[in-house]
Amino acid sequence: MLHHRLLAYLDEVARSGSIRRAATRLNVASSAVNRQILSLEEEMGMPLFERLPRGLRLTAAGEVLVRHVRDTLNDHQRMLAQVASLKGLTRGEVTIATMASIAGSVLPGVIGAFRESNPRIVVKVSILSIDRIVAALLSGEADLALAYKLPADPRLRCIAEFEHRLGAVMAPDHPLSGRYQVRMADCLEYPLVVADHSMTLRGVLEVLVPEGASFTPAVETNSIELMKRLAQTPPHVTFVNLLDVGDEIRRGVLAFTPLSDDRAITQRASLVQRARAPLDGPAHLLATRIEAEFERQSTVDCVFE
Repeated sequence: MLHHRLLAYLDEVARSGSIRRAATRLNVASSAVNRQILSLEEEMGMPLFERLPRGLRLTAAGEVLVRHVRDTLNDHQRMLAQVASLKGLTRGEVTIATMASIAGSVLPGVIGAFRESNPRIVVKVSILSIDRIVAALLSGEADLALAYKLPADPRLRCIAEFEHRLGAVMAPDHPLSGRYQVRMADCLEYPLVVADHSMTLRGVLEVLVPEGASFTPAVETNSIELMKRLAQTPPHVTFVNLLDVGDEIRRGVLAFTPLSDDRAITQRASLVQRARAPLDGPAHLLATRIEAEFERQSTVDCVFE
C-alpha cells in the first residue's frame, strides 16, 4: 500500500496543478513534494503529470491513480471516524456540495444544530454549479451533494428527495399578498425580479408564462438574497420556493403566495452520495440531520396545499 503521506502529496498536486502551490498548502518544502512525485513516476514506469508552462496536468495514468488515491484517503477517513465513534468521540470532517439558494436558506440552521451535537466534526460547504456539484461528488472532493434538478447518474445514489412549493414572494402589504394562490399572469402586472438563465428556477418560471404574454423582468440575477431583498420593496415580485423564505416569513418582512396553473408548482431537491462509497460516520450524521430538516420543512409546505 502506498504511504499515506505520499497519497496526500499526490492528491494535493492534482488539485492544485502545481508543485509549489501544493507544497504551500501542505506546509512542506517544494523539493520534498517534487521528489515524492518523481519517485512515484519512476516506480509506476510512466509519467503521472504533463509538465505544462503554467503548471501540471494529470495524464491518463495519473487520473486512474488519483481516483484510487482519493478512494483510499476517503476510506482512511471513514476508518478514523468509525474508530472515534466507538470511543464516543466522533470526529472528522464532512464536505457537502450545494447551490447558493440552499446554502443561504436551510443549511445554516442545519449546520448550526449539527455542530452543537457534533462539535468535533468540521463541516465544509462548497457552493457550485450543477455540473460542478456532480463532478465534486464523483471525484471524492465532496461526500454529499444537495441541489435542485440533479441529473440521473448510475454513479450516484439518492439518499432522499424533497419537493417544495414554488410561489410568488412580495412585501406583506403588496396587492398579491394574502391570496390563496396566484397565476403567473397575475404577476406580470408588476415589476418582476427573476432568476437568470444560469439557475434551474428560470426554466420552471418561463413555462408558466401565458402564450403571447410579454415576460420582461425588471431585474435578472443569480442571487436569491438579492431577489428576496428587492421583493421587500413594493411593488416588486419575485419567485422562489417556500424553503428559501421561511425566515423572512417568520419575521414578517415577506409574504408567500403559491403559484398555480391548475397544479401545484414545485422544485425537487435531492440529497445524493456516490453509489459505491458508503458514508463514513460524519457524513452519515450530517445526511441524517439534513433529511430530518427537509422532512420538517415539507410538513410546513403542506399548509399551502
